[in-house]
Amino acid sequence: MPFNPAHLRYSREHEWIAQDDADPTSATIGVTDYAQGELGDVVYVDLPEPGAALIQFGPFGEIESVKSVSDLFAPVGGTVTEVNAALEDRPELVNEDPYGEGWMLRVTMTDADELQNLLSHDEYQAFLGGLSGSE
Repeated sequence: MPFNPAHLRYSREHEWIAQDDADPTSATIGVTDYAQGELGDVVYVDLPEPGAALIQFGPFGEIESVKSVSDLFAPVGGTVTEVNAALEDRPELVNEDPYGEGWMLRVTMTDADELQNLLSHDEYQAFLGGLSGSE
């Protein structure tokens, strides 16, 4: 089930988060279309195990592409409840469907108010517009 980018919150490190409508303490995290485009073909994603603790804006894993290896940063603090196991065999899902099948983590947020520290879709688009070389 793809997430609508207009309804997500974003970090300046190019991660997105979707708060669960049914349980506002739960959320899904992935990387943006911009991030996957800059990375190029994703060949490996290193994600934490369920139960791992996240700290807002702290690193939680790595994403490796044919061009580089980059850290992944948590848009919110919390506990990992699920990892997208499909990425183990098919890391290219991050490229093919970053807002759908390419999601990375589901988490229980420590403090949903941390979402206020993130960018709205419009703010993120303006942020991208300020980056050199972006379209």
